[in-house]
Amino acid sequence: MDINEKRSDFKSGFVAIVGAPNAGKSTLLNRMLGEKISITSQKPQTTRNRILGVVHRPSSQIVFIDTPGVHRATTRLNIRIVDTALSALGDVDIALILVDVSKPDPDSESFIVKKLEKQKRCVILALNKIDLVNKSELLAVIDKWAKAYPFEAIVPISAKHGDQVELLLESMERLLPDGPPFFPEDTLTDMPERFIAAEMIREKVFRLTGQEIPYSTAVTIDSFSTKKGALVMINATIHVERASQKGIIIGKGGSKLKKIGESARKDIERMAGAKVFLKLFVRVQKEWSKDTRALRNFGY
Repeated sequence: MDINEKRSDFKSGFVAIVGAPNAGKSTLLNRMLGEKISITSQKPQTTRNRILGVVHRPSSQIVFIDTPGVHRATTRLNIRIVDTALSALGDVDIALILVDVSKPDPDSESFIVKKLEKQKRCVILALNKIDLVNKSELLAVIDKWAKAYPFEAIVPISAKHGDQVELLLESMERLLPDGPPFFPEDTLTDMPERFIAAEMIREKVFRLTGQEIPYSTAVTIDSFSTKKGALVMINATIHVERASQKGIIIGKGGSKLKKIGESARKDIERMAGAKVFLKLFVRVQKEWSKDTRALRNFGY
């Protein structure tokens, strides 16, 4: 369909996916898109930026904004991350609140509800990870949330397995305003490949290192070019805060860095649809997460 074509039966709008850390927001976005654009890990606060993803349906276009986990932040980096998430609520037609029913986070959840009360917009609640709880527990959770806020709909889902995700999409589609699509049909995200490549590298750091290391790392792409024969050449730097962290990232004989690079390269190749040559460097930038200029340079 022509992006400028106005159809009376077509709907389009923006939806912010908001929830506590590790609720499954990025997993849900990737499931709805059918492609991986937002990184995931079992560690909380993996997502740091707003990630935009476009779902194309026969009668609608839903533009999702995957936000970082909302929590009561104390560090300078986390305050910026939470501000990023909450600012998305002011720019959307629907707020989609995602809750992990298997591991409730009452503090973060009550914080989110208080923020919602200040917003005048449609709100849908998705209760995620229903595959991990029994039916009686789920019914009690639904009852609790129905009393906590006047949601337009409450939809139990499993983002990991896809259970009732179509029902969730239909619930959002009904609430969208009439209007033409915002993006062409082949658009999956507005994020450049360089950004997604950096995020995929950062995901592997989250998945392959201990509890402390991921939160002290940032990734920058130093060069990103395509050679003849569709070979993508990428040089990237993993920034850490201390020399000891650099040693952990590199590993014995470079083994950890090699594993991070190989795993990230496979994901980037799937995204780019081409062979990728990925070279990683590790640099110490002392206490970058507390440095306002460094946070800005790293895009936070």
